[in-house]
Amino acid sequence: MSNAVKGPASYFPSIEKKYGRPVEEWKQLVRDSPLTRHMELVAWLKSEHGIGHGHANAIVAHTLAETVS
Repeated sequence: MSNAVKGPASYFPSIEKKYGRPVEEWKQLVRDSPLTRHMELVAWLKSEHGIGHGHANAIVAHTLAETVS
């Protein structure tokens, strides 16, 4: 049985390496944002912070899934 990380969290090591900040900081930015819709948050991370689409999508998806649980 494999313990490999799947889903949005599988991007976290490369996000931290590429952008030099812990994923928790990115997630806190998403939580603190006045924006609430998934694609609005993705677009915001891309335009304001220079994060690529896939990485922004992973951060937002994981963060929003936590708030729903």
